[in-house]
Amino acid sequence: MATEPDSSAPNSPGAAHSDELLAQVAALPSLPGVYRYFDADGAVLYVGKARNLKKRVASYFQKNHGGTRIGHMVGKIVRMDTTVVRSEAEALLLENNLIKTLNPRYNILFRDDKSYPYLKITAAQSAAQSAAAWPRVAYYRGAVEKKHHYFGPYPSAWAVKEAILLLQKVFRLRTCEDTVFANRTRPCLLYQIKRCSGPCVGLVSDEAYALDVAHAEAFLRGETQQVLELLEARMLKHSEQLEFEQAAELRDQIAALSNVLHQQAVDNVDDRDVDILAVKVQGGRACVNLAMVRGGRHLGDRAYFPVHVEDAAAIYDDEESSTSESAEAAPLPVEVQVLEAFIAQHYMEVPAVPTLVTSEPVSKRLTEALSQQTGIRIRAVHQPREQRRIWLEMAQTNAALQLARLLAEEGSQQARTRALAEALALPQDRLDELRIECFDISHTAGEATQASCVVFHHHKMQNSEYRRYKIDGITPGDDYAAMRQVLTRRYARLAQALREGGAGEGEMGTEGTDRLPDLVLVDGGKGQVAMAREVFEQLGLDLALIVGVEKGEGRKVGLEELVFADGRDKVYLGKDSAALMLVAQIRDEAHRFAITGMRAARARVRVGGSRIEEIPGVGPRRRAKLLQRFGGARGVASASVDDLASVDGISHELAEAIYRALH
Repeated sequence: MATEPDSSAPNSPGAAHSDELLAQVAALPSLPGVYRYFDADGAVLYVGKARNLKKRVASYFQKNHGGTRIGHMVGKIVRMDTTVVRSEAEALLLENNLIKTLNPRYNILFRDDKSYPYLKITAAQSAAQSAAAWPRVAYYRGAVEKKHHYFGPYPSAWAVKEAILLLQKVFRLRTCEDTVFANRTRPCLLYQIKRCSGPCVGLVSDEAYALDVAHAEAFLRGETQQVLELLEARMLKHSEQLEFEQAAELRDQIAALSNVLHQQAVDNVDDRDVDILAVKVQGGRACVNLAMVRGGRHLGDRAYFPVHVEDAAAIYDDEESSTSESAEAAPLPVEVQVLEAFIAQHYMEVPAVPTLVTSEPVSKRLTEALSQQTGIRIRAVHQPREQRRIWLEMAQTNAALQLARLLAEEGSQQARTRALAEALALPQDRLDELRIECFDISHTAGEATQASCVVFHHHKMQNSEYRRYKIDGITPGDDYAAMRQVLTRRYARLAQALREGGAGEGEMGTEGTDRLPDLVLVDGGKGQVAMAREVFEQLGLDLALIVGVEKGEGRKVGLEELVFADGRDKVYLGKDSAALMLVAQIRDEAHRFAITGMRAARARVRVGGSRIEEIPGVGPRRRAKLLQRFGGARGVASASVDDLASVDGISHELAEAIYRALH
């Protein structure tokens, strides 16, 4: 007679979990929802959705997963949270919002810190002679306003700028800022080269300009044939009325538009708005290439590289498969998992389009849930024909090329990390965790001294962990004192924590600025290294961490030598050494980061910079008027009290206050 397994037995699936957790699993409702697994440190391991929470979650704890990745994850679970929702669409939305917010270890995660750019055509205002009365075409990134018209999103800034250039050539719409428009007395160069119709100086009527704007918007919506027919009708009308100059202008406009349409060989006006999605998986990495078609025009593509692919691929979070009556449900191919994760996460933040052309078949439940959430009927087309097939083949080729480039770059970077670890006798068993921090000092004759700290970790530069330090209280130009100050400020707290038994030296479980690096690079030779050694001796830190990058003879690139604080002899790695390439890459990045900070600080000191905003009584409008009148902050700083008082809205008392603040 068969008996149920005892969850307390040593080899049973639930043996490693507490009775409280197993009781929570047993008490789950048979409703749709989202679940989160946590480890002993409170870190999120996995976020999943289910049509039936009880069945889905119980499946993790009822089966012995052995030494697989999913087994490792299940073995780490100590706590679970669940949220019951009303529908699978709500579960999809919540799941992917949590994945992006919590960054779980075992979920496929797409990161993208850049918003998509749009092409913006401003709405015409009622003010007769105002610049706002003449719509302007512009590149735009940010939150949209209902009163203006936005087209896109576009895959890149380059694609938007190409579209703007096209509108200038064909429809001759203005691109200048309102302040420039309002102060023109004669047409600019764009009018001379037939890229603008000159509304700023009255060279086009408001009716004609409004028609050009309407035609441009119709063109961006993909109504190209209708636009051509309207232009031809206007041209014939002018010709019949013997207005041959206007007819000739429209003829040139039609020719320009026809030429553009002829050059857009991949365009198809039957498909207005389509996204083409191709996925490629190789070497534990994946690439999803997104190509955008808007208004029937192919706008280019953009590559995305998810993280956690290998870990997440072992955990198939499809309730229908995991709760199938068959003993062994076939897992989804990795490509499908990656593509579905991208679709679910991407269209939470980006406007969806009616048609998705995909290189892999995706779940119908996914598109139905997205349709319910977005209010747009979305369908996914696999194995397309004709023009769509050509688009998909292009996207697949680009996905393969982008992934090959990424793997080559990562392989090269990992080889450099390994070469440096070998050259400096660093541990070889944790190269993925090797953390290097590099410091540099920058100033101009002692003015606006800045120190930079850049971080190399996980085989790449970690921009989010860069830090700048404003150096004060030293003799101007004293680089050694600046280095002493920045190293003390960076490591004093960590040294104190180390003495008290907190953060460890290269501690594997600690991330970011809460741990000491495995290597501290300073840009300089014996002098800078000696100063760093003094700081580390005072703080009680390991001197072996400090390495100076000393320029070689004649300061030539490739002749640098490494100087050590613990007494080791100098090391010359060789001009073609992969280790030296990595050191030079990190050193140059620290130098670049320090210089940009120094230049910004120097500019603020010299021209007053943001100090104008800090003056009582000077709000955004008055500040804008001052900057417009005097051509920038430098001009405001050099203006006299009387000059300042001549600006509209600036009283004599306020002008005196501004002058005092800037001098």
